[in-house]
Amino acid sequence: MAGLGRIQVYKGAQSCVFAGLNFLFCKAFRMALSWIPLALVAGFLQILRNAAQRGLSDQAGPWGATLVRFLYGLPFAALFLVLVAWLAPPSHFAIKPAFWIAAPIGATAQVCATAALIQAMRASSFGLGSTFQHMSLPLAALVGVLFLGDHLGPWGWLGILVATGGLILASWPRQGLAGGLSGFKAGLYGLASGACFAVSANCYRLCGLAIDPSAPLFSATFTLVCVQGLQSAVLGGILLVVDRPALQALAAEGRASWSAGLAGAAASACWFAALTLAPAALVRALNALVEAPTATLLGWIRFKETIDLRRGLGSALIVVGVIATVLSQLTRS
Repeated sequence: MAGLGRIQVYKGAQSCVFAGLNFLFCKAFRMALSWIPLALVAGFLQILRNAAQRGLSDQAGPWGATLVRFLYGLPFAALFLVLVAWLAPPSHFAIKPAFWIAAPIGATAQVCATAALIQAMRASSFGLGSTFQHMSLPLAALVGVLFLGDHLGPWGWLGILVATGGLILASWPRQGLAGGLSGFKAGLYGLASGACFAVSANCYRLCGLAIDPSAPLFSATFTLVCVQGLQSAVLGGILLVVDRPALQALAAEGRASWSAGLAGAAASACWFAALTLAPAALVRALNALVEAPTATLLGWIRFKETIDLRRGLGSALIVVGVIATVLSQLTRS
C-alpha cells in the first residue's frame, strides 16, 4: 500500500510538473506572438488617423491637419502615460541633457514629416501617399551608414535601391519629364516625409535612451507626451497668429479631430507595446507589408481613388525594398 501511495504521489507530482511546464510554454508562446496583433492594430489605427487627417486637410489645410494629430491626441497620450507609470514605473527617473536636444529636433522633424505626408496624399492618392512614408526606413539605414558608422549588408543596399526605384516608378508623372520637377511633386513630398520621419525616429530613440533604457515603454510614452505638448504649443501658436481659420475648422470638425487624436494616441500605445515584445525590424516589416494594401483599399472605399498598374507596381517595390532593409537590420543584430 505504501508503494502504491508513493506511485500515486509521484504521478501526481509528475502531472503537476507537466501542467506547469505546459502553462509556462503556452504563456511564453502567447507572449512571443502577442506583438503581432498589437502591430496589426497599430497599423490599422495609423491608417484611420491618416485618413482623418487627409479628410481634414480640405477644410483646415495641411498644417491644420498636421496639428490635429498632436493637439487632439495629447490628452489620450497623457492618460496612457499615467497608466504606464502606474503599471510599469521606471526603476529610476532621470533626464539626461541629450533629451532636451533630441526632443525639439525630433518634434520639428515629425511636424514637417506629417505635413509632407498629407501633401503627398493630396498630390497623388491616399494609398500611395501612405506607402511613401515607409521610405523613412531605407533612408534611416542610409543615414546610419553615412553619419553613424553603421554597416549595411547586401540586403540593405538592395532594399534601398529597390525602394528608390519603386518611389521613382510610383511618382513618375504621366507627362514624363516635360513638366519638370513639378510633375514629381507627390514623390518629392513622399521623399521629404520619409527623410523627416527617419530623423524624428532616431531622435526619439535617443530621447528614450536619455531617460531610462531599462524601462522602454515608460521612456517612450514620456517622450511622446513631451514632444506632443511641444508640437501642440508651437504649431498651435503659429496657426493662432497666421492661420486662425485652420483652428476654427478643426473645432468645427470636432468629431473628426477627436477621432484622429484618439486613433493616433492609441496607435502609438500599440506600437510601443509591440516594440517592447519584438525587434523593431520585425514590427516595421509587418507594418509595411500590411499598411500599403490596406491604405490602398481604404483610399478606394472612402476617397474613390484608383491606382493604375505602374503606381501599384511602384508601391509594391517600395514595400519589398523596406522589408529587405529591415531584414538586413535583423540579421545584423
